[in-house]
Amino acid sequence: MRYTLYTAASLALLSTGCADYEMATYGEDMASEAGYGDTGYYAPEDESSDADWDDGLGSESEDDYLKLLPATTQKYVFVANQTRNTVSRIAVPELEVITVEVDEEPAISLTTADYARAVTLNTGADTVSVIDAETLEVNHIEIRPNLNQMVLSDDGNWAVTWHDPNLDDEETSGTTSYYEISIVNTITLEHFPMVVGFSPNEIAFTPDDTMALVVGNAYLARIDLTVEDLAPDLIQIASDPLDPPEAEEVELTPDGTFAFVRQYGTSELVVVDLVGDIVDTVDVGANPTDLDLSPDGTQAVVVARASQELWILDAADPFGPADVVDLPQDETLGSIQFLPDGSRAVVFTTATLTNHYAVWDVLTDEIEVHALVKPIDTIAVTPTGESLLIFHTLEDAADAEASDLYFGEWALTVTDLDDFRSNAIGIEGEPLAYANSDDGTHGFFVMDKVETLMTLEYSSLLYEAVDLKSVPVHVGVLPDTSYAYVNQEHELGRLSFFDAETQSLQTITGFELNSEIEHY
Repeated sequence: MRYTLYTAASLALLSTGCADYEMATYGEDMASEAGYGDTGYYAPEDESSDADWDDGLGSESEDDYLKLLPATTQKYVFVANQTRNTVSRIAVPELEVITVEVDEEPAISLTTADYARAVTLNTGADTVSVIDAETLEVNHIEIRPNLNQMVLSDDGNWAVTWHDPNLDDEETSGTTSYYEISIVNTITLEHFPMVVGFSPNEIAFTPDDTMALVVGNAYLARIDLTVEDLAPDLIQIASDPLDPPEAEEVELTPDGTFAFVRQYGTSELVVVDLVGDIVDTVDVGANPTDLDLSPDGTQAVVVARASQELWILDAADPFGPADVVDLPQDETLGSIQFLPDGSRAVVFTTATLTNHYAVWDVLTDEIEVHALVKPIDTIAVTPTGESLLIFHTLEDAADAEASDLYFGEWALTVTDLDDFRSNAIGIEGEPLAYANSDDGTHGFFVMDKVETLMTLEYSSLLYEAVDLKSVPVHVGVLPDTSYAYVNQEHELGRLSFFDAETQSLQTITGFELNSEIEHY
């Protein structure tokens, strides 16, 4: 059922004791000019405090299996060889291999959107390498020490690196600051080190790539990428910066006007007007656990898990009336994924061992609940929106019995989203990575310590197993081709290409020697 509620901004005349927050200066002048009401941060005084919104189930989390190993272009695959401090370029379809030296321990390789450059973060040398895809000319840029994560702007002109504590392991050592970032211009090769004053949770860019946003729990740092000297502009996004809720997610509207910041365990969504320089909040139900923009960018949809609702905001006017859709009251649902055409969305949870998911019809607001053989670890809607790929947890649902299918085993389900025919498949090991072909006809995945490439045909829901010669560590798909590539463990490097159309496998062994192509 959909009904209309009015957000705090719409009811401004009824609120008292509130104050607007202006970016950086936190004044009232700009708020008055922009026409926003007196709807800033305040602590609820009744029993419906933010602390009570937390349902105790923790955050929703999806393991997207992105290992960030090979980086692809329409013509090449770049593979970082971490133990040998090199990057290998493999040309497709001729499978020509050329290897170039970078710095110590290349951990992440990404390619620019125009496929002109590959960018590698070298964690052992504290450098970023920029590689020309055609000439293989390599330039090294020194960055701040002990940074382990990197993202590229959509235009590929900017690389931002920072230290992500989620990537730390027992071997992490050395002097480390969680408050520093390095920004590299991949064209001019300039380095801009800076302190943002907090540990970043996420980096985002405006659609025109003229601004970078660094998101933390209490603050957001806005960085203008069009000026000569880059510097952060801090924006307070938490009402209490001494005890802020965790900022888990940021979404930007397609025109770059608004940034939406979702905080865990609250009842509000932080809205940053990047044009009007206003920070405000809107009500979005109890404990928002996921936030997505509709594929056309016109709506911001929040899953309020504790109150079992979908809150739908006009992305161009988020302070206006919000539509609210009730979710099934006997289900726990905290995450959402839209189909590419925006007509429907899959709503599910990874926070509990729930073996159900729901499909929301955006036009009619009808919600159908569907059963699964096991709880959900990851859900992927295929590029066409016609199929659904669900990886299950090893753990079973609370009411599962030992006689149930795949009890205590790894499994996945392929579903046709037209008639909801499903094929539940038991698999040999834990999934490491998956990829879908651009045309949506095939899916590919590899498993931990299993020398097999699994292929899925979405039209028939059938699978095939392709034998490999060594253990895979990553799988991906080359854009605009039917090739899947599989990076594998091998002392000299091994990469296999599988053509889903011809069902042929070609393998390159020994990146840094006279590489041998094997056909199977």
